[in-house]
Amino acid sequence: MQSSVVSIQLLVMSKTFIIFENATTYFCGVEDTFKHQALRKKLILHLKKSGIKDFKVLQAMEKIPRHFFFNSAFLQFAYDDVAFQIGEGQTISQPYTVARQTELLEVRKGDTILEIGTGSGYQAAVLSGLGATVVSIERNKKLHERAKNMLEELKCHVKCFYGDGYKGLPEFAPYDRIIVTAAAPYVPDNLLKQLKPRGILIIPVGKDNLQVMKKIRKIDENEYDIKDFGNFSFVPLLNETS
Repeated sequence: MQSSVVSIQLLVMSKTFIIFENATTYFCGVEDTFKHQALRKKLILHLKKSGIKDFKVLQAMEKIPRHFFFNSAFLQFAYDDVAFQIGEGQTISQPYTVARQTELLEVRKGDTILEIGTGSGYQAAVLSGLGATVVSIERNKKLHERAKNMLEELKCHVKCFYGDGYKGLPEFAPYDRIIVTAAAPYVPDNLLKQLKPRGILIIPVGKDNLQVMKKIRKIDENEYDIKDFGNFSFVPLLNETS
């Protein structure tokens, strides 16, 4: 959930969308028109030029209408490669960041993935689109309820929970993959413990405005392979609930 200068309130969506082959998609009165689809294709080309190579990640992002996760007043910004605030001090991440974190996660069909920071629900929808079962936790009650309702309407394979992300969700552990979508000052031990052997944790770590994206592969209970993948800017990962 990256920081941004544009503030929006995420529209609570409560009606079912219907997809027709080669036709417009409707979701709570929001259309996925040919124009939106063309804008997504343009965004995917941009992501390719920016270095995203995983075809499956790009394919999943091309299918998911990002503008469904925006208030109708800001739909024109949905396919810009920028992050937007969604209220409650949180954001929907920049498409490049979503693509890069997902690419680093090496998602396999059938994986069980723990997401720390549900936010708008867009990242979880992308992971679900790759054939994973996603378990997502959000500390902010309003965002949790909005995302849960939306993901249910989208029929994504995502279970949403309200709670403290630092604690993870041990009741569903161990996980094949764990992704953290906010800046952590350190790598929480609870998340490492809930990761399967050979599992992967993707997490931005740092206390300043820029964090280092870390890819942590668990070798066994006491051994980890850790690699860094550049600097990113996220809102802080907060503990406790609100």
